[in-house]
Amino acid sequence: MSFYLTAVLLGLGFSALAMGIFLSMRIFNIPDITTDGSFTLGGAVTATLMTLNYPIVIVLPIVFLAGALAGALTGIIHTKLKVHALLSGILVMTSLYSINLAIMGKSNIPLMGISTIFSGLNGLSELQAQVIVLILFTLLIFAGLSLLLKTDFGLTIRATGSNESMMRSLGSNTDSLKIMGLGIANGLTAVSGFLICQIQGFADIGMGIGIVILGLGSVMMGEIFVNLFKIKSITIHLAGVIAGTILFRIILAFALSIGLNALYLKLVVALFVLIVVSIPQLKRSE
Repeated sequence: MSFYLTAVLLGLGFSALAMGIFLSMRIFNIPDITTDGSFTLGGAVTATLMTLNYPIVIVLPIVFLAGALAGALTGIIHTKLKVHALLSGILVMTSLYSINLAIMGKSNIPLMGISTIFSGLNGLSELQAQVIVLILFTLLIFAGLSLLLKTDFGLTIRATGSNESMMRSLGSNTDSLKIMGLGIANGLTAVSGFLICQIQGFADIGMGIGIVILGLGSVMMGEIFVNLFKIKSITIHLAGVIAGTILFRIILAFALSIGLNALYLKLVVALFVLIVVSIPQLKRSE
């Protein structure tokens, strides 16, 4: 039972990542590969600052701003230098590998003996503290992003993703909107790195490799349920993304529990995402 509870906790930790990918890939239709680097950036900044005894209330905003800066840089390269969005993300992601290594000073930073965000709840076990904190974090990010996407700014960026040419003809600065949108998306991704780093107790230079596939699979899985009932509400879509993230982690946990060799986990993730992505396309072609 604890095996699956851990999967749920990881799902909650990855929810911010999935919501960031939802923002970049579903709102802006941009396949942002920066995610792999900004997730590790969140973990690297978190572990480095925490080992220097910085308080969590300072670490968290710095992590978000670091991720947002990485996403904004991708947006600038894409919109101002006219580089394809996919290549822009790859360039920034590749650069972030060296930046993350420079921030950490080594390939791995353990958090043994260091107070984490889960250490402040007295009288509770570590598992109970993780459940409470992660649920609160997920709800706060969910509520904040849901409200943001319903504001005038949120409606504008949603309209930009749906019809950029129309928004440009109406006088909107679509380049700035894309830069800000990608900044917010990667800020959320970095926050996910902040949480996962503390859940697993260390930051590693390779912790973000292939993470965009996991996030995309979570988003697509959530959308299957939302589209099944033809729901248009952005709030329900975000809730579906969170549910998809948790379910995705439970499925992976089940695969491991029935004896799947962990060496093949990435392969299974890739195949599973392929199936999830293909289902809507196959239904449309029928």
